[in-house]
Amino acid sequence: MWGQGHFSKESVAETVSSSGIVQMDEDTHYNKVEDVVGSHVEDAVTFWAQNINRNKDIMTIGCSLSEVCPLANSVFGNLDPKKIYGGLFSEDKCWYRCKVLKIISDEKCLVRYIDYGNTEILNRSDIVEIPLELQFSSIAKKYRLWGLQIPSGQEVTQFDQGRTFLGSLIFEKEIKMRIKATYQDGTVIAQAEYGSVDIGEEVAKKGFAEKCKLTSTTNICEEKKSDPGQFALRNLKSPIPLWGHRSNQSTFSRPKGRLSGRLALDLKNENDAGSHVTFPKESLAVGDFNLGSNVSLAKIKQDQKLIEENEKLKTEKDALFESHKALELKVEQTLRELQQEKAAAMDLTKHLESTLKIGVGTRMKNLAAKVEILKEVRRASINVRFGNDLSDAIQVLDEECFTTPASLNELEIIWAEYNQAQEKIQTCQNVSEGNILIAQRNEVQQKLYMAVEVFILDVDELSLNKRLKTLQDLSTSLEAVYGQAREGKNSEEILRKFYDWKCDKRQEFTNVRSETEASLQCLVAWFQRTLKVFDLSVEESLNSEDTISNIDEILEKTESSVCKELEISLIEHGDADKEIILNTYSQVLQKIRSEERLIATVQSKYKDSVEFQKQTVECLNKSPSVDHLLSIKKTMKSLKARLRWKLVEKNNLEESDDHDGSEIEKIKQEITQLRNSVFQEIYHEREEYEKLNSLAQKWFPELPLLHPEIGLLKYMNSGGLFTMSLERDLLDAEPMKELSSKRPLVCSEVNGQIILLKGYSVDVDTEARVIQRAATYHRAWRKAKEESGLLPLIFLFLCKSDPMAYLMVPYYPRANLSAIQASMPLTSEEALKVMKGVAQGLHTLHKADIIHGSLHQNNVFALNREQGIVGDFDFTKSVSQRASVNMMIGDLSLMSPELKMGKPASPSSDLYAYGCLLLWDDNVKSLLCSLIYSRSSMTAEQVLNAECFLIPKGKSIPNPEKDTEYTQYKKEEELKLENLDKYEEKTRNGEANFD
Repeated sequence: MWGQGHFSKESVAETVSSSGIVQMDEDTHYNKVEDVVGSHVEDAVTFWAQNINRNKDIMTIGCSLSEVCPLANSVFGNLDPKKIYGGLFSEDKCWYRCKVLKIISDEKCLVRYIDYGNTEILNRSDIVEIPLELQFSSIAKKYRLWGLQIPSGQEVTQFDQGRTFLGSLIFEKEIKMRIKATYQDGTVIAQAEYGSVDIGEEVAKKGFAEKCKLTSTTNICEEKKSDPGQFALRNLKSPIPLWGHRSNQSTFSRPKGRLSGRLALDLKNENDAGSHVTFPKESLAVGDFNLGSNVSLAKIKQDQKLIEENEKLKTEKDALFESHKALELKVEQTLRELQQEKAAAMDLTKHLESTLKIGVGTRMKNLAAKVEILKEVRRASINVRFGNDLSDAIQVLDEECFTTPASLNELEIIWAEYNQAQEKIQTCQNVSEGNILIAQRNEVQQKLYMAVEVFILDVDELSLNKRLKTLQDLSTSLEAVYGQAREGKNSEEILRKFYDWKCDKRQEFTNVRSETEASLQCLVAWFQRTLKVFDLSVEESLNSEDTISNIDEILEKTESSVCKELEISLIEHGDADKEIILNTYSQVLQKIRSEERLIATVQSKYKDSVEFQKQTVECLNKSPSVDHLLSIKKTMKSLKARLRWKLVEKNNLEESDDHDGSEIEKIKQEITQLRNSVFQEIYHEREEYEKLNSLAQKWFPELPLLHPEIGLLKYMNSGGLFTMSLERDLLDAEPMKELSSKRPLVCSEVNGQIILLKGYSVDVDTEARVIQRAATYHRAWRKAKEESGLLPLIFLFLCKSDPMAYLMVPYYPRANLSAIQASMPLTSEEALKVMKGVAQGLHTLHKADIIHGSLHQNNVFALNREQGIVGDFDFTKSVSQRASVNMMIGDLSLMSPELKMGKPASPSSDLYAYGCLLLWDDNVKSLLCSLIYSRSSMTAEQVLNAECFLIPKGKSIPNPEKDTEYTQYKKEEELKLENLDKYEEKTRNGEANFD
């Protein structure tokens, strides 16, 4: 930070003497030498100087102030003498840091420029606030010559000559300061040397200062302190404010110091290490500052007094001139206001004259209009204005409040005991211990069954759905009127305030309505009497003066009553009324929500109880039977044996020399039927496993323990993916070497669906990991299935003869991005649909804490050129192993930069690969930039919600050429597949030619 001094407070060991002087620690600072340059002189023994090492700080401060101060706010209010401000120096109109020494008037302040030491009186408008980064200690320090003091009774002329003489010795010159001590106010007591000249001795020789008496304890002179503001004012009022007889006066009166002369030279020679520039002694010779000895002290004082009086008169003149200008402006403004008021009065007079002619008619017309509005208001419901709807809601909640059935509490206790017993069985691995736990569980189950029966009977007697419907309708109607409710605690005090407020408002409204009706009746009666006055056929003599004279009073009262009722009915409630209504509404809504939650809890427990009762009735005191599953396995075993026999029979016939083609075809049909039957039983087996899995998860955790032979635990751990009934040799599979050369990969057809069988080499250690990784992927897919954006896994099974694990997945020929983009690239609209599906797939994986690590153009599929899905990955490899493979798309690597630096794979590395796959489409460049530059803060969900995916695309203009090209492409693909099928058929029949 700029301005940090060379002597921190912590590095100086200080002791305060009785004279108020701080004694320096001799071991650290006593006689320490500082190289400084003089910047301002106060008297013959006191001056300000800057350390020569702070040149660049001064320049930096000046640049910062020139940028900040012109835009800063002028100070106002009380000024802090400890705070640093920016001041506009009058001589060069530049900004410097300053502190306020004294407030002279409301507009004038005496300031000291802390980086130079000189003072000046500034207007408040020339003082501004500066930022905190510029609020640091001053560059300049105040120094006092060691062992010297100003003689008592020294005259003004000699005082100024002494100051001028000291200035000629130190101003803008490099001097060495040997530090002796420091005052509490920061003044440094030091011995000053310029070359071989002792400056203090030169001052004393000239008689401008005298040797002071040293104390016995510190050997430091002590001088009576004076107010720094008064001393600065004294300097300002002296005949020569800053060395006025110097040839270049502005040089001494502006706060430049090192910045004006030395800094320019330092910048010029900043590469010359250790070189220090000094000013020629001749430029500041003593003779240049000679004031002359013939000037009398009386004459100087008289001139000084005249100068002060002249300044005072000039100030008064300026003030009178400003006052005169203000008065002139005020007179002009008053004249304009009078003209405006005169014109307004004339307009008002004309309006009144025209209104008086139609006054009665207008008044009656307005009153009639208000009465019509009042009729509409009375016909409308005013329940909302006085909270009748809230009162009705409170009444519904209180009178028909739903209470928890007593049987629920007992049920909860027994159910918790039952769940604890189930957990013990689930973690048990010993059959004998398991049987004991099952018996204990069955006892609790009996108690729970009885409690469930009681609870179901209690709930059946309640009208839960009807009550829930009432609460939902009530909350819907209240929310439509009052909107969002506040959060708060239930409080009867709020309801009490509401009832008191409602009663007061109702009473007030009743009084106003009664007054309105009475005034309108008086008006109707007046009209009836008036009718008789103007009816010539009425012979009765009436006093017209008594009858008609009170119409103004009647109209006034009627208008007042009608307006008051309209105001109460139509005007918005005040803040206090709104607060009461909203608080009451929040309380009512909280009560509704609380009762709804209670009903939902009871309904949920009722549903669980009914399911428990159903399962328990079937399997009370016994576990569910697995006979049906065993029966399916037995049937499947028989079918597989027949299938193998038929396969052997077919092979024998094909190998015989005189085989019959029709007989072979018949056997093939039987093999196909048997395969379909086997897979049908495998699917039945999966359904039965799923039922047993559900029972084991909810009610009978002992099933895997009691029946280990059925492999239920392995099925459960695999998420329903693993099967022990499927075998490799049961499939009519064709090798797919063009798809992969690393592992066995075959294609087959199962129940009309083309599938791909992936083989993985496994051992005892890797088998469990493969099942676990595949199961995690499968569970993520099962939550959303077709909406997951993932390639589904059909079956996982182990080979009985070889250490192989096989994974069955759907086969989508030529549907990966690599094949599509090579043959017929996706359009922009198709690409967005496909890549949105891919983003959904990544989101599904990342939400399940799965990192793909192997996303590339061969592992992303575009089904029907519009549905994008993410392919699976090698389940034998860990995330780091999968991510270490550097796949390329063109010249672009799909490996993210952090992976290349050896960091672990993460969701953001998947998104990097995803972004690279987007490169072919120009409409997603903004998303691509975000994926490349902001991956650490992006998620797959944010990609899924990107603007390019959310904005509905307009229907594209039909392109006949494109449609024709696509149709031709489809035909070619179908022809290729047809030829491939024929070739495979010939191969099976041994008819293919191998050239």
